[in-house]
Amino acid sequence: MPTTPATTTHTPSNGAANAILLELVDEHGVTIGTAEKLAAHQPPGQLHRAFSVFLFDERGRLLLQQRALGKYHSPGVWSNTCCGHPYPGEAPFAAAARRTYEELGVSPSLLAEAGTVRYNHPDPDSGLVEQEYNHLFVGMVQSPLGPDPEEVATTAFVTPAELAERHAKDTFSAWFMTVLDAARPAVRELTGSSAGW
Repeated sequence: MPTTPATTTHTPSNGAANAILLELVDEHGVTIGTAEKLAAHQPPGQLHRAFSVFLFDERGRLLLQQRALGKYHSPGVWSNTCCGHPYPGEAPFAAAARRTYEELGVSPSLLAEAGTVRYNHPDPDSGLVEQEYNHLFVGMVQSPLGPDPEEVATTAFVTPAELAERHAKDTFSAWFMTVLDAARPAVRELTGSSAGW
């Protein structure tokens, strides 16, 4: 994983997922405390701050990632470009840019806020629950990818038609369609109506 000031400061030395703190929020997105990452995802789940990033190439294709098989939550499934959790006190925009670089080796261009969405998605395979207040971001990717194999198994750029085809046959993250649907107005503004999003 590339080392950034944020990962150096906030990532525990043992790398244990349950040692990373998340920011707990109320239904309005106001911070009310912190919880360990794994504990926050145990049923019934604790509402916490998260982010989702959607990056597009210059042809208007969405960058998807297949989550690495070694991940403890939703391994091997397809999902949006990048998603994760800000550290307590970290701005969601900064977290989104940081994590995109850590996972994919690229810094997003024209990254912009695309609203928020609140959801509750249990994952039947892992038994974990996504109770999230999710900050959405859209932007462009304009440089070659350098995915971290511990985070990302593979990537794909897709058109809306290719996404529909892939979504019908492959397994996607429980939250994918919820965050994509919430981000669509900003996606259309970024890519233009001709892209079909």
